[in-house]
This record gives sequence, C-alpha cells and structure tokens, in this order.
Amino acid sequence: MFVINFKNYEEIAGENATRLTKIATEVAKKYEITIAVCPPQHLLSEISKISSNVFAQHLDNSKIGSTTGFVIPEIVKKSNAKGSLINHSEHRIPPKEIEDLVNRLRNLGMISIVCVQDVKEAQMYAKLNPNYIAIEPPELIGSGKAVSKEKPEIITESVQAVKEANNSTQLLCGAGIVSGEDVSQALKLGAKGILVASGIVKSTDWQKSIEEFAVEFTKK
Repeated sequence: MFVINFKNYEEIAGENATRLTKIATEVAKKYEITIAVCPPQHLLSEISKISSNVFAQHLDNSKIGSTTGFVIPEIVKKSNAKGSLINHSEHRIPPKEIEDLVNRLRNLGMISIVCVQDVKEAQMYAKLNPNYIAIEPPELIGSGKAVSKEKPEIITESVQAVKEANNSTQLLCGAGIVSGEDVSQALKLGAKGILVASGIVKSTDWQKSIEEFAVEFTKK
C-alpha cells in the first residue's frame, strides 16, 4: 500500500488534485502496485471517478442525519471512498472514537488506516484490528527527515507490536519520506507500505517522484 495524503496543500488546489490523481493512477498501473490518494473531503466524489483507491483524510464518529459539518463514514462510502485515515497527527481524536470508527468502517466493508505517534499507540490500536497502522512521529512529519533513517527502531518495534496483536493489521511507515531510498529502508525494516504527503505533493515533478517511490515496491 502506497498512500498519498494531499492534505490541504495549495499545490493540489483546483484542477491540480485531478492531475496528481491521474499521474498516481498511471504509475500504479505501470508498476502493478496499489497507490491510494487522500484528497480534501469535498473532492472525494470527483477524484473517485479517476481512481478506485480514494480515501478520506478524516472521519467523524457522528450519526447519519442532522449532523451538519461532520464527515460521516456512511456518506463518504456513497462518494465511492474506499476507506479513511483515522487519527492523523494533524487531526487527533479520542481513543473511543478511534475504536468506534474502526468498527464502523469494518461493518461498511471499508479500509481503516489508524495513524499513531509512537510504539505504545501502535500496540494499543493494533488490537482493534484496523487494516493498517501508520506510524508517524509528529516531529518528523513534513521535515524531510525520514523516520526510517532518523528513528529506524520505531519501525521495527512497531512491526513487532502489530505482530503481537495476532490479527490481520499491517504497518505503514510515514513521516519525512522524500526519496526512493527512504521507501526502500522502510520496507526493509518490515513496513508493508508508506503514507506520504509533502514528499510527493510539494515535489516539483510529480511523475518522477511517484515513480521513484513506486519502483521500490517492485524490488521486494
């Protein structure tokens, strides 16, 4: 799993979100890998016309109906989103909401990616059996310093924590990934994929950057 989080970067405003998605989809096909994209919420339906692997950036554990302004799993699914990030470092939510959202997504047949800041959280939330745990030390997000290089032990310890949950959850590596070498190192340490944002979105050549990351998945 190779996940690109668009966030709300100015670089993907307007038609650029569509252009980035088209590039990601073409690269995924070329290398026969899965590349998922997380556009801003208002673009989910539009982007899902281009990619079959579209994820929401955030969900709220609120009911269907009179819940103005909240992003609801059941509604997001009808926009053809395949799943969602949960508890990203920039949008943290309480543990009970995380548990409820993982269960709601499972019941809806959707994919959950629970973001965690450290090994302790990886161990705790892996027990909920989300599809993925994404380890992202907040101090490295957007830093250009990859966790796979700066703190490789966090990945290896998180891999072990996920294994100890004894379920189907897999580990993604995020925070500071800016090169193919960073991707290679994360996969060698046991991650099953990556969650990246600025390393792609703020690149001056989206095609080149996505291909540089993607090719590393073919070397495993």
